[in-house]
Amino acid sequence: MSVLGKNYPAIDINGARVLITGGGRGIGQATAELFAAKGARIAIADVDLAAGEAAAAALDGRAYELDVRDRGQWDKVVADFGPVDILINNAGVMPAGAFLEESDAVGRSSIDINVWGLIHGMRAVVPGMIERGRGHVVNVASLAGKVPIPGLAVYNASKFAAVGLSAATRLEFEPQGVSVSCVMPSAVRTRLSSGLTLGAGLPTVDPEDVAAAIVGTVRSRRAEVAVPNYLAPVEVALAAAPEAAVRLVRRLFNGDRALHPSDETTRARYEAQIRAISED
Repeated sequence: MSVLGKNYPAIDINGARVLITGGGRGIGQATAELFAAKGARIAIADVDLAAGEAAAAALDGRAYELDVRDRGQWDKVVADFGPVDILINNAGVMPAGAFLEESDAVGRSSIDINVWGLIHGMRAVVPGMIERGRGHVVNVASLAGKVPIPGLAVYNASKFAAVGLSAATRLEFEPQGVSVSCVMPSAVRTRLSSGLTLGAGLPTVDPEDVAAAIVGTVRSRRAEVAVPNYLAPVEVALAAAPEAAVRLVRRLFNGDRALHPSDETTRARYEAQIRAISED
């Protein structure tokens, strides 16, 4: 398979061993279902073991309890599941609210889960891929890794880091036949966005849309994939536009919506779950 001058060894999804973090629900679950439908052997790793077990049982897959912040847990999962052909680093959290009101503990969790989770995952899995001379990693980031959003400052920071991490490791692993793709969805209808205003000018997608993009990278091995794909040039467009024009667009499309949940009760429930994880 030749991709932009680089020959990555092909990976047949049928029979491939696929490890998916955060696979108990949302994007991760939809991705597991799509890979399984194509014949892959699935391992779902999730901090919520019950959700992971339920999702895995429906796919004849394996389930593991995994806090992606814990490198030791990563090593145990990989040792039990066996050689991983495709790693989907999907687990993440998205606290919303004013930057100065976010606790240090919640901010640290965002960085630890959204960035260190990817680092631990690649360090646990990629050495085996390099030994075998082939493999594919998908880091699920966000278009918030390209576009700043008021109310998501630390989340923005974590996703900008995820995009940069993916780009740099892609260059490092390329000579060994291991590819790294970064998938960047816009707003997704999952628990992470619960209670926030979706639509109203903000491109919004379903978990199945993101899953299709993730699975598609096994063939394309593209460095970055936006979902929806027409948003790929958004970073360049924002950089080229005058700041006054960008401010106007943000006002027209309710650019500070992350600061003002449309359903405060539902959003508060999700934020409480993040605080509970952060205090562990």
